[in-house]
Amino acid sequence: MSLRLTNTLTRKKEPFVPADPTSVTKYVCGPTVYNFAHIGNARPAVVFDVLYRLLKLRFKGVVYARNFTDVDDKINTAAKETGQSISAVTQRYIDAYHADMAALGDLTPDLEPRVTGHIPEIIDVVKRLIARGNAYAAEGHVLFHVPSYPAYGALSGRNRDEMIAGARVEVAPFKRDPADFVLWKPSTPDLPGWESPWGRGRTGWHILCTAMIE
Repeated sequence: MSLRLTNTLTRKKEPFVPADPTSVTKYVCGPTVYNFAHIGNARPAVVFDVLYRLLKLRFKGVVYARNFTDVDDKINTAAKETGQSISAVTQRYIDAYHADMAALGDLTPDLEPRVTGHIPEIIDVVKRLIARGNAYAAEGHVLFHVPSYPAYGALSGRNRDEMIAGARVEVAPFKRDPADFVLWKPSTPDLPGWESPWGRGRTGWHILCTAMIE
């Protein structure tokens, strides 16, 4: 019996046929480590653990990757409020997450990349998006230009206006379109930052997994 999974794009259950019949790779967006895991963090971990076990039964080679987002404004705030370093905050909650997921019986993924270990790759993806006309630099920021990608929203099945309504859309004068979102943003001296073609800064939230999944 074939393994059938729901295809989000087509909204149908379809047979799962890997590009490589001997090996399957699976990437999952993991937690942002500024606090302890809650039930919303645990649910996908359990769901993807079940899928991981099933894939391992059916295929010879399976690689499961789940990232840790260790660069985020919420992490910066937690560090400031507790008087700890950012690295201390993230490591504390990474350790707690591992312990909690183990208590649920989840297997440990094969790979657990951290955002801070992939900044060069993130910068490279942003540069490519700019070169393709899908992103633009403005006042130290780089933003994805939503109207440049006609298929935007295809997976969610919602149009652009529906996604903007009620969403946390930042209003900024340098945006070309209200729906545009930040891929890279400037950092003040007291915040984590890396040198880039757009100045010292840090990654926006949306581009993280795009770079790490490559």
